[in-house]
Amino acid sequence: MAAAAPPGGQEKVIAAAQHIVKSLASSKNAADDMIHILSGFDNRLSLMSDLFPLPPSAAAVDSILEAEEGTSQGEGDPNPDEDDAVARAEAEWDAAAEAIERWESPAAGDALVFDSREDAEEYLAAAACLARAPGPRADAALQAAMARLEDEFRHLLVRGRRRSPAEDLQASLLRRLSLTVPSFNSSAVDLDCPSFAQHHAAANEGGDEQQGGRSSASDDEISPYLIAPDTVSALRDIADVMLRAGYAPELCQVYGEVRRDTLMECLAVLGVDKMSLEEVQRVEWGVLDGRMKKWIQALKVVVRGLLAEERRICSQILAADPNAEEECFTEAAKGCVLQMLNFGDAIAIGKRSTEKLFRILGMYEALAEVLPELEGLFSGEAKDFIKEEAEGILARLGDAVRGTIEEFANAIQGETSRRPLPGGEIHPLTRYVMNYVRLLADYNASLNKLLECWYTELTGVDNPNMTPLGHCLLMLITHLQCKIDEKSRLYEDEALQNIFLMNNLLYIVQKVKDSELKTLLGDNWIRKRRGQIRQYSTGYLRSSWTRVLACLRDDGLPHTMGSSSQLKAALKDRFKKLQLGL
Repeated sequence: MAAAAPPGGQEKVIAAAQHIVKSLASSKNAADDMIHILSGFDNRLSLMSDLFPLPPSAAAVDSILEAEEGTSQGEGDPNPDEDDAVARAEAEWDAAAEAIERWESPAAGDALVFDSREDAEEYLAAAACLARAPGPRADAALQAAMARLEDEFRHLLVRGRRRSPAEDLQASLLRRLSLTVPSFNSSAVDLDCPSFAQHHAAANEGGDEQQGGRSSASDDEISPYLIAPDTVSALRDIADVMLRAGYAPELCQVYGEVRRDTLMECLAVLGVDKMSLEEVQRVEWGVLDGRMKKWIQALKVVVRGLLAEERRICSQILAADPNAEEECFTEAAKGCVLQMLNFGDAIAIGKRSTEKLFRILGMYEALAEVLPELEGLFSGEAKDFIKEEAEGILARLGDAVRGTIEEFANAIQGETSRRPLPGGEIHPLTRYVMNYVRLLADYNASLNKLLECWYTELTGVDNPNMTPLGHCLLMLITHLQCKIDEKSRLYEDEALQNIFLMNNLLYIVQKVKDSELKTLLGDNWIRKRRGQIRQYSTGYLRSSWTRVLACLRDDGLPHTMGSSSQLKAALKDRFKKLQLGL
């Protein structure tokens, strides 16, 4: 018994499968081609084409498939529509290959496609047409097109940056930041940029209305480092074609390299140069202090200005592929971010000294402030990595703050100068410590967080009525008072001892009373120290007048009437000794 002929539907599947094998042999996007082919012969799959936009030549491919379907159902009769569809598709592919090949010929020389809008549009259309064209000629032309588009993409990225002097770039970055981040106090930023004041004033006087905390100024006006909008449009057109042709890795490599270099150049303009741990350790304090100051100022500009703008540009250029967008932004931005973080880490783990404390506190506060925004710029593994690195550095900066304060306390206790100051003057140690303590009070919020539980662990003293910073400052001032008491004993004269103690404690109380220290230490602390000052004053009066009264006593004076000259000489000697402080 002969086998039954396959049903009509099976014949159609077999015929389509044969065509799939033939068509996919030279395709770079097999999955897309399969969907387009399948959607051509079964109406149950026809809606799938709506999910995957077709290139300019895909309609011809569908026509071929429809013609083949009609042939399989028409008992082998010739179909003129099939021949026409095949001819149209082949003609379109040949024309596209020819358009690409013209630019590879010696006649093209070093000309750039994107120097002409018309040439660019024709070239991109030809490259898109070849993305699914079969045959060795189409494949060779497509590879040539992708290589050229990659080169021109790089060229546009570099050429699209509007070069500007360092001061103008600084002003542009700060202007961008002040216009788009309303919470940032731009007046507090000092990058030694003379033109910033004019730029900031122009921004306020130019009639830009703020809506929702953002300026209505154009992107081109506030774009910091500076790809013009028409260049962004051309880059997006290239990216669309390369992504659809399956060349995302090549595209991302070019974008990452060029934009990474751009961001690093901007860091240099902002004064943030790459420094290793060894360089940080070797550089003199004056230079390092300037680097730390610029790092604090630049961090907000980098996160809220440079990287936020890079994210915006990247999303525009690579809108066709969110995955490619994430990869490109990460490759462009991570070098800039890591250089910033590495400097912070070098400071955190470097040698500690009291003069570094306030710069380290500034770095800690700046990083803590922008950390949520920094994390929000990234996603996936890159976000996790940046978050882990930044949080680790933040913790080490906090350790450096606590360690430096502890060393400062030890330095107060270890001060060893032995020369009494003339007249019981205020000791330089008193001035230095109290000015230092007053500056610490300016970092109230951060230090209360950093010093929580630390002071209790260090001293074993717990006072629930005082903040962690209050505990810390009380410890430092107590160490200072102990050292002042010790130095008062360098004076042999009791009166000078009391003057020295009175002058120094009065200076300490005045510094506390006239600053935030009063809130941290409390009125009760001030009252007790005023009581001590009165005790020193009483001690001074007692020791001084005791000597005066001793001069008036008749003990040891001659009492005979004939010795008046001796009496005068004895009184004169007593008052002379009083005058000399003997």
